[in-house]
Amino acid sequence: MPEPKVWRGAIVTVREEAGAVGWRFFLWWMFAFLGFPLGGFLAFVLVGSIEGMASGALAGALAGAVIGAAQWLALRRYLGVRPEWILATALGVAIGDAVGALLTGAGTGIGDLVITGLATGVAVGLSQWALLRGRVRAANLWVPVVAVAWPVGWTVTWSIGIDVERSYAVFGSSGALVFSAITGVAMLLVLRGRTRRPRAGR
Repeated sequence: MPEPKVWRGAIVTVREEAGAVGWRFFLWWMFAFLGFPLGGFLAFVLVGSIEGMASGALAGALAGAVIGAAQWLALRRYLGVRPEWILATALGVAIGDAVGALLTGAGTGIGDLVITGLATGVAVGLSQWALLRGRVRAANLWVPVVAVAWPVGWTVTWSIGIDVERSYAVFGSSGALVFSAITGVAMLLVLRGRTRRPRAGR
């Protein structure tokens, strides 16, 4: 059986494994939802409630690093994604939470959460897309999906009565499960879209 093909010299390497991308991947991605409650708990313990841009950026970076690590563990076998995914996710959540705090005054009403979620979703989507583009044909799908799924996650968490007024960095387990389901289907489509050929000189 031929060895998986690996393209080196890029942030993301792609392993071509016939039939490897399927519902097993989706289940692994769903398990990554645990990064949200774990990351949110860590950020709340170390930083506390988000009260402004500084605390939003710090709490977001901590929570985002845990979320990114969980997603990386799911992705590395199927996409060969490197640990830069963790840094990109941490950066995206830090920027999103900081911008959300600026735009909403660190508010926790449903409108505030949707705005913060949209800002974070766009920031995370763009940060992660930068690692996917040029290697996966459907990479452009990722930004709008994450941009929509993040405020949806906050809406779900708010709707079931979680104490969002404590101003957490990320939504909880209920929102994370919905977020993971939406983005899991999207990532499945992205991975099944196969890859672009590496550019000359790479």
